[in-house]
Amino acid sequence: MPLSNINPQHYQQQLDDKAQRVSQLFSEFKPPALEVYPSPPLHFRMRAEFKIWHKGEHSHYAMFKKETPKQPHFIDDFPIGSQTINKLMPRLMAAIQAEPLLRKRLFQVEFLTTLSGQALITLIYHKKLEQDWQQAAELLQKQLGAGIIGRSKKQKLVLKDDFVTETLDVAGQHFHFQQVESGFTQPNAKVNEKMLSWALQHSKHYQGDLLELYCGNGNFTAVLAQNFDKVLATEIAKTSVRSAEYNFNLNKVHNVKIARMSSEEFSSALMGEREYRRLADIDLSSYNITTVLVDPPRAGLDDNTIKLISQYQRIIYISCNPNTLHDNMKQLSLTHDIEQFAIFDQFPYTDHIESGLVLCKR
Repeated sequence: MPLSNINPQHYQQQLDDKAQRVSQLFSEFKPPALEVYPSPPLHFRMRAEFKIWHKGEHSHYAMFKKETPKQPHFIDDFPIGSQTINKLMPRLMAAIQAEPLLRKRLFQVEFLTTLSGQALITLIYHKKLEQDWQQAAELLQKQLGAGIIGRSKKQKLVLKDDFVTETLDVAGQHFHFQQVESGFTQPNAKVNEKMLSWALQHSKHYQGDLLELYCGNGNFTAVLAQNFDKVLATEIAKTSVRSAEYNFNLNKVHNVKIARMSSEEFSSALMGEREYRRLADIDLSSYNITTVLVDPPRAGLDDNTIKLISQYQRIIYISCNPNTLHDNMKQLSLTHDIEQFAIFDQFPYTDHIESGLVLCKR
């Protein structure tokens, strides 16, 4: 995203253009009126990563444009970043420039922050990190009041924790989430709260059990579990599975089982095509699945998963790519109608938009 595009005065028009584009794209499916959930126009992004460019005695945060991949653009101001990121950036850079042990061969910095002001900073190097680096980093950690992690090839040094704990307000309820460094988390926390509230509201009177594919760290699972008797969730990444289980305990959610497998594998297991040892302690026949939630990668759903979910009464489909969602809807519209239709502006000042559909079987 070119930072020159960021102008809060233009934000509403850009969001209106996105809404119009998505409405036109899905018009063939005759959806209800589109609900539009805006983002704060500034300081909405809780994560950020920057290259570090060294020039003489000075170092700079830098980004690169696709059209000029070798030409750094120095970042002095980052208005889309959280207030915490913006407060930490100059203090961190001053410390890097003042301490050769921190500066030498540093090439990337990553920030992970929360609405409550917690922060984790990862410093990534082209060198092995020795004891003297760790001592300097521990001083930096105290100075900034933020967790520090050092990374280099085949090396990860965690000085305190490798996660932050986010607290989200979802329809007046507080949910707590461990967010692990290098794990996926929703980048726009305030819009995530709106997205979760929307999904919670529109599944409030559903009955039976929920199947969730691609559950990540349990972002949707922990919130929606209260609306169902039982939840069966799947996730392939080990880090996300561990984090999801941690978050279920953190939020006192006890009606969820999670299986570490891909949606393709789970589809074949549920349709009886193959047995998996990873499902040995889960009795699939005990579930009365009436609703399925999917939040797939940008590529959307594969044909077998579409075939699987089209069996269920209701589908909650969260998508970060309207085009692949539209392609999937061509098949899902053969069995389901769109009951709810929304967009969530996770990515202001870009062409990207998060979409949400609730589908009901005819």
